[in-house]
Formats: sequence, structure tokens, C-alpha cells
Amino acid sequence: MTAYLLTVHLINLLAPAALMALFVAFSSRFFGVFFASKDVPAPAIPRLAVQVAVNFAVGAGILLLGLLVLGRDAKMLTYLALTLAVATSQWWQLGGGRKGWAKLRNLYISNH
Repeated sequence: MTAYLLTVHLINLLAPAALMALFVAFSSRFFGVFFASKDVPAPAIPRLAVQVAVNFAVGAGILLLGLLVLGRDAKMLTYLALTLAVATSQWWQLGGGRKGWAKLRNLYISNH
């Protein structure tokens, strides 16, 4: 296999991770305005480039793991794992469950 063909194969393998990372990071910026909580202070949100880089690294790892485990690329199970892993990565970067836990803690404290 020539270097050119290897490059093309790697680009085609990692393209879903790159597109998913970009889509999730940009859409969280857009839709985050609508779902922001007024009760809980927002955590420090990483810069967009950092979010895309972390999401891409997670997605690329999942795609490579799917290739190793399943023996070939482009299996639907791998894409399901890619979607769940990148979404979880983005959720964690934006504060994870801290907002929900803070609401529960405030509810518990106000009732006692």
C-alpha cells in the first residue's frame, strides 16, 4: 500500500469522528443557550477548539477500537458507540452531572 492510499484510508476512517466532534461542539454552543439553568452557576466551559479536540480524540479511539474488535470499519455498532462516547464526552466537558446534583442538593437542603 502506498503512502497516498494509506492517507486516504486513514482520512476515511477518522472522518466520522471529526464530523461528529465538530457537530456536537457547535450544536452544544447553539442549543446550550436554550437549556441553561438560571439556578446553578455555569461551570468553566472549555474553549471550542479544546472541545472539538477532546471529542475527536474520544471518537477516533472508539473508531479504532471498533475496527480492532469487530474486524472491519463502518459497523453500525461502532457508530452507535461513537455517538454515545462523543455525547458523553461533551456532557462531561460542559459540567457533567454537577448541575443536576446541585439542584438535588439544594432541594434536599431546603427541605431540611
